[in-house]
Amino acid sequence: MKCERFLSIPIFMVFLLMGVVCYVTLFIFIEDWVGLKSSAGSLNALIFISLASLCLFSFFSSVLIDPGYVPASYVPDIEDSEASDQELKKNGISSRRCDKCSTYKPPRAHHCRVCRRCVLRMDHHCLWINNCVGYWNYKAFFMLVLYATLGCLYSTVMIIYCASHKDLEYSGSGGLKVFYVMSGLMMASLSVMLGTLLGWHVYLIIHNMTTIEYYEGIRASWLARKSGQSYRHPYNLSFYKNIISVLGPNMLKWLWPTAVSHLKDGLIFPTPRDNS
Repeated sequence: MKCERFLSIPIFMVFLLMGVVCYVTLFIFIEDWVGLKSSAGSLNALIFISLASLCLFSFFSSVLIDPGYVPASYVPDIEDSEASDQELKKNGISSRRCDKCSTYKPPRAHHCRVCRRCVLRMDHHCLWINNCVGYWNYKAFFMLVLYATLGCLYSTVMIIYCASHKDLEYSGSGGLKVFYVMSGLMMASLSVMLGTLLGWHVYLIIHNMTTIEYYEGIRASWLARKSGQSYRHPYNLSFYKNIISVLGPNMLKWLWPTAVSHLKDGLIFPTPRDNS
């Protein structure tokens, strides 16, 4: 059932793009620059292949890992229900009942129109992985963006080095110049787009937000200012606690996409008020 997610045109395009980037970087630019059989070529190829492999593994993990769905038997805790509707709106916490599923939903859960289910700590539905990005696969998705960005940057550097050591003016081939320019522009564009996406999710992680909560927070902040109050994201703990809530407490496992043993059930999340 999960493998059916790979039967998607966007996912096919991702595989195709990965294949083109890997082939061009390894067998054209690194080979043309220093040669794959040389020590420098082997080292650069090893670094790039490592990044590409981690990117591919993160991609598979993002596609195959369920984001986390709300159990059908879920009922909110009585103590959690004591907060008034006014306080919930003030803190930016959405309604606890899903009109589409006709069931209760825990904090930070949202209904996905594509998956037609409520997803735990939903960030967004990603077309490129044909899956929701939620509680259980958010780290894998973040690692996918990280390794894809590093891989594209490394490929861009290889193109620049190769072009700087190759005299294109006297190469005798106008097509070669066009190929170098087009490859450089493609990799630079990918690096900028992925780098921007990476920066966005770094911002979300250090503030313990999701994409949905960010836009909900804009409206909540506007309503708070309108009534002469201040708004603070209810799940923003501290810089370090926000990071380990996603990447985990063990720094040695931060860069491994499936190291999520620190995650619990995704139904309850700590708030600054819990520590006061």
